Amino acid sequence: MPMLNRALLPLAVAALALTALPALAAEVTYAVALTGQANVPDPIKTPASGQAQLVVSADGKSVSYMLTVKDLDNASAGDLHLGSPGQNGPLVVQLFPVGGASPKKGTFSGVLAQGKFDASDLVGPMAGASLSELLEMMSEGNVYINVHTSDGMDPPNSGPGDYRLGEIRGQIK
Repeated sequence: MPMLNRALLPLAVAALALTALPALAAEVTYAVALTGQANVPDPIKTPASGQAQLVVSADGKSVSYMLTVKDLDNASAGDLHLGSPGQNGPLVVQLFPVGGASPKKGTFSGVLAQGKFDASDLVGPMAGASLSELLEMMSEGNVYINVHTSDGMDPPNSGPGDYRLGEIRGQIK
């Protein structure tokens, strides 16, 4: 019996060590399709579409993003808004234009914006909040991405390339 106890001792120590380690957090990735059909309150007929990928860091302190569009005219802004499906809401993170980028004129396909944001980038009703508050809303499906367009002439919302309230949209879930 003493031989068996000595053989089991390393296994017991290893099991104890594994249970004592804190659970390792993993990155969380959101993939979001953006279309005119998802626009609120009325779907928009547009040839434009887009994709967004958001990756929450393992420590939950930052989010990396890439916003890609196809056949979008006059991209003027891209951002995160609070709002459940079917609702519009306030802007809380500006994704485009940032860092010296400027609005696009004409048709654009490709990476519109790429970067990283953290709690210091929160604006509007989330200014001063922790990033974890936004992340919770994202996980609950209460945040969407909106890409706005503007041809720079009145009247606004005159057709593709001129939807100042948003031409393509996708719900983060």
